[in-house]
Amino acid sequence: QVQLVESGGGLVQAGGSLRLSCAASGSIFRINTMGWYRQAPGKQRELVAAITSGGSTNYADSVKGRFTISRDGAKNTVYLQMNSLKPEDTAVYYCNLRMYDRNYWGQGTQVTVSS
Repeated sequence: QVQLVESGGGLVQAGGSLRLSCAASGSIFRINTMGWYRQAPGKQRELVAAITSGGSTNYADSVKGRFTISRDGAKNTVYLQMNSLKPEDTAVYYCNLRMYDRNYWGQGTQVTVSS
């Protein structure tokens, strides 16, 4: 059984920063990819950023240069540092763990950016 627990969402003014954390527990294979997706009202869920167990990263074009993803392999934890936030970043952010071609999801954390 795999469980993902997110924290760090909230309300921030445009231009501000937030840091999301996601801790994975259970049977975690050492080779995996962890990442963050987001879903705004009326829109599809989209990839924000991902990082492999080897440290390779991938970002959505809309967040490049503003968001940074990192991970602590020993703690099975992934972080998303979000700077220069914009109102269009408002969404529910979901942590994702992909291993053995299966996807596991956190419960989601709300990020709201006011203008």
